[in-house]
Amino acid sequence: MTRRWFGSVRSRATLAATLVVAVALLAAGAAVLLSLRSDLTGQAESEAASAARAVAVELSDGRPYDKLTGLDEDDRPVQIVDERGRVVAASEDLERVTGTGADTARPGDPGGRAGGDADDDADDSDDANGSDGPDDDGPAPRGEVDSDTDFSTGTATIDGTTADYRFAAVEVEFEDRGKFTVYAGAPLAAERSAVGTATTAMLIGFPLLLAVVAGATWLVTRRALSPVEGIRREMAAITASEDLARRVPVPATHDEVARLALTTNETLAALESSVERQRRFVADASHELRSPIASLRTQLEVGAAHPELLDLDGAVTDTVRLQTLAADLLLLARLDAGERPGDARFDLGALAREHAEGRAGVTVTADEVPVAGSRAQVGRVLTNLLDNARRHARSAVTVGVRAEGEWALVAVADDGDGVPEADRERIFERFVRLDEARSRDDGGAGLGLAIARDVAVRHGGTLTVGRAPAGGALFELRLPRAQ
Repeated sequence: MTRRWFGSVRSRATLAATLVVAVALLAAGAAVLLSLRSDLTGQAESEAASAARAVAVELSDGRPYDKLTGLDEDDRPVQIVDERGRVVAASEDLERVTGTGADTARPGDPGGRAGGDADDDADDSDDANGSDGPDDDGPAPRGEVDSDTDFSTGTATIDGTTADYRFAAVEVEFEDRGKFTVYAGAPLAAERSAVGTATTAMLIGFPLLLAVVAGATWLVTRRALSPVEGIRREMAAITASEDLARRVPVPATHDEVARLALTTNETLAALESSVERQRRFVADASHELRSPIASLRTQLEVGAAHPELLDLDGAVTDTVRLQTLAADLLLLARLDAGERPGDARFDLGALAREHAEGRAGVTVTADEVPVAGSRAQVGRVLTNLLDNARRHARSAVTVGVRAEGEWALVAVADDGDGVPEADRERIFERFVRLDEARSRDDGGAGLGLAIARDVAVRHGGTLTVGRAPAGGALFELRLPRAQ
């Protein structure tokens, strides 16, 4: 079922887009929540630090505990702890507290002046429930407020209500009484509420946004891929009908899909041309094979009935022609199948002299030019060019082999009538013979030049025909020189 649901490009694109957006939303949401929490916590720290420092300043001035204004606030817990961890003063309504480092919320022995010792000066200190002023002995010593502020998180219970607080701790040091720490808290309810509200909004909004993204991606990809589906349907219809003349629709979008359709149509056109060429090849091959086979059969039947009338030379000629035609067809089949020419190195000049040897009227001027490929196939090209030139020459054929830059050039010229300019490409087609060479005895099957060009192209070269200085045909074979 999973493969069925995600077996299409549209489904996978929708899933990928939704996952990417989901990851982005989660990352953005986490960043927003962390930033919001940090800002609100910082705000609470600022409030707590301000309250703690205000109480610390009053305490450093020697004000009695019951006169400290910070202890009168109903919604902010405040504690004063001495260096031995004892609570010496606290907010009036504070019942319980954690996070301040003290074991109790309320002072065990309240009263006294700032810097006063509960054990040593109990009789000389003010009462925690109310003192009218400093001791009669004189002004209390002043303390020094530390510039650093420490923070901690804890809870406090005020008037029966427990909440989370961010506590700020400020130290006040007296020369004669030691060190005192003022703890003041700021509520974290706003931070908890804001973060909770933002989290709820994200939990509700993110799924809706993801649903919108998934739906939009599904519709967009469906619209974008609809031409592809049209191409697929048309290709299926072409395959079923075997009608290679049909073409797939090309959308007017000028995008990748349109280029795909154009390339598909070009492929269909090339395939149609190849199939048509193959059909013509089979038909022409059948026609060419039927003639020598029929002639050979007739001669054998006559020879069987009347041995004295058997034309043995004609039978041998037809058999050789049939053998040559079969070899040409086999070579063309191998070339069409993509047979690689190989990479053997050989001297093209020596090969030209070898194939021209023993031919009357052929003159060879060949330099040593190394090439790479199939020696047998290149030799077949030279044989076909020499046979063609000798067939059309009046008296002489010249062969030249030389190097021209990165190419090895073989020029085969005759002194015949030449090839008309309009036919200089047509003669390289298969089973094509010019009118003056239609005789099967003299003109061949029309495969020699076609084979020669195919071999040249598969070796990375070219084969062209032009006009020779003597007025006949000039065939030029160019092959890459071996390095």
